[in-house]
Amino acid sequence: MTGTSDFDRARLTSAPRVRSLRLGELKITYIPDGLALCKPHGWLPAATAADWTANSDHLDDGGFLPAAVGGLLVERDDRALLIDTGFGPESHPDDPANPMLGGIHGGDLLNGLRRLGREPRQIEAVAITHLHLDHLGWAWSNEPGTDAPPFAHAPHLVAAPEWERRDLAAGAGATEERLAAFAPLVRTVGDGEEIFPGVRASFSIGHTVGHVTYIITGGGQRLIAFGDAMHAPVQVTHPEWGCGIDHDPAGAAEYRRRLVEELSRPDTIGYGNHFADVVFGRAERRPDGRFTWVPVA
Repeated sequence: MTGTSDFDRARLTSAPRVRSLRLGELKITYIPDGLALCKPHGWLPAATAADWTANSDHLDDGGFLPAAVGGLLVERDDRALLIDTGFGPESHPDDPANPMLGGIHGGDLLNGLRRLGREPRQIEAVAITHLHLDHLGWAWSNEPGTDAPPFAHAPHLVAAPEWERRDLAAGAGATEERLAAFAPLVRTVGDGEEIFPGVRASFSIGHTVGHVTYIITGGGQRLIAFGDAMHAPVQVTHPEWGCGIDHDPAGAAEYRRRLVEELSRPDTIGYGNHFADVVFGRAERRPDGRFTWVPVA
């Protein structure tokens, strides 16, 4: 693959599917939970109408920017880590008064996990990139037919600065009441800390006050699971386009620029958990000096 023209463009606007790859002894699998439909002018407000005309292949037939919602399963032998937990068993329709979101639904992650041969009780830890609704759904939602969340047995790993300022998350829907459902399970982690064999936390503050990227290494390769540092493949080409809810817009933009450069390095793969059906990929430099997201799975 040499650029976006070389893969099925329909994947840019499709609901996500299960996607897997291997890094040495590690098996990495994206498990969909649902889909969000972002309103492009509100979600990436720096992009103009002309910009979206030039990048219309990133928009679905309704003019929305589709964003995958799900979790990343990291397996080594009989051990398993889950990064983020999706939106959970909720569905919110489009609210015309909301300038950013055109609807979101979740609920598929547990079934997807089981289809891969993993019961929720087999997850030894849950790593959270940041405290927003679409990453915490199954951390606070009870599993259907039970009176407890599916991962209530496991530590929930959150960056220390993110947890210390968890009051900020209420504005994005992660209220104190919801956080209380898993608060006793939270273990805070530091920058650079190894949380699972081959997986380290790397603070990437900008989208939130304690946003974390997880660096996964194995087999001479590394995978950068960058959470919401970017929400769509078009930002690989235009890292100057920030999300309308970035906590620190300038800091987030600077990190995105550095991230895109890192994603162009040899033996480096990116995981964009919101990247429609192209969640795994690399950044390939174009003749104009910008980059293009090229799927690898």
